[in-house]
Amino acid sequence: MRSDPSPADYLELAELRYQIRRFLHFSESAALEEGIEPRQHQALLVIKAMTEPCTIGALAERLFLQHQSTVGLVDRLVKRQLVIRVAGVEDRRRVVVCLTRHGETILRHLSMIHRKELKETAPALASALRVIIRKGSLAQ
Repeated sequence: MRSDPSPADYLELAELRYQIRRFLHFSESAALEEGIEPRQHQALLVIKAMTEPCTIGALAERLFLQHQSTVGLVDRLVKRQLVIRVAGVEDRRRVVVCLTRHGETILRHLSMIHRKELKETAPALASALRVIIRKGSLAQ
């Protein structure tokens, strides 16, 4: 069994969490500046990235939310005209969530500024992760 974490282990984990939180802080602030909640931004991103039609269940899974919380989130996105609900092609009872043009526009803008931010912050994040992996801290 592995011994207790060393002071260096704590420092490395703290640095990794700092770098992750730094990016998340940027992301949350960017979403709010665009006039949407961070969770709404994440939902738009999930919907756009899915290779299959996005159902409430699939969205809930990707966002780590309960089904009813995801329904409420989608309701708010529909109200903001960022997504629409569409009946499934094969099963009309199945609801698929799709981005609207407005949702696509907001997501495109946020994605462009996120890619720019990642160009600047990814090296520090990757470095913090590499230190932990190299030490084998994650393998234990």
